[in-house]
Amino acid sequence: MTNKNKMPIRVGDNVKVIAGFDKDKTGEVLNIFPVTGKITVKGINLKSKHLKPNQKGAIGEIKQIEAPIHHSNVKILKS
Repeated sequence: MTNKNKMPIRVGDNVKVIAGFDKDKTGEVLNIFPVTGKITVKGINLKSKHLKPNQKGAIGEIKQIEAPIHHSNVKILKS
């Protein structure tokens, strides 16, 4: 049985980070993961992902992706 956390946050809401490394930054909610209680916010909690080349002659790259953060670390901004 899975427990879903109740979150007042919806996709597209503007939120402000109130705790953590990116404190006082704002962004838009991209994804919500109700089972884990985490969300991804555009431009917040960026992590580097190293990608290997898949084809012969291709080059690898380093991409920056938004990692999820817990929903209790953000506050909804009123518009």
